[in-house]
Amino acid sequence: MTKRRVLIVDDEPSLLRLLQVTLQGEGYEILLASDGQTALRRIREEEPDVVLLDVMMPVVDGWQVLESLDGLSPRPRVICLTAKTSRRDQAKGWRLGADDYLTKPFPVDRLIELMDEVLARSDAEQQRLRSDALRKLDADADTEG
Repeated sequence: MTKRRVLIVDDEPSLLRLLQVTLQGEGYEILLASDGQTALRRIREEEPDVVLLDVMMPVVDGWQVLESLDGLSPRPRVICLTAKTSRRDQAKGWRLGADDYLTKPFPVDRLIELMDEVLARSDAEQQRLRSDALRKLDADADTEG
């Protein structure tokens, strides 16, 4: 079995290092980027299977990275890892094409489970999950409003 290639994108060096060491120990091949511009270059050049994407970064943020992936082939799966917890932010991530959304802080074991789940999903399953998540977020917003 080939190693799954993971691009970790975060402007926080300590989190980059923690995830790098942990995921390498789980058998993943790790690529790193500390900003969105580097992330986009590495995605195009190295075609990771999954991108762990921080949203709040200087220069090119995670939202801009997600928008730039639209139409890219092959397109990696993307899990947003962010402190942005509002329903509005989550909905934005799903609408821009995130494959899942995990808010910081999170247990690393949950991240590994989520990566396995995301990588195992078919494109049709992923589309259905994205639609369901958006429907739920919209319904929650309606009941609050």
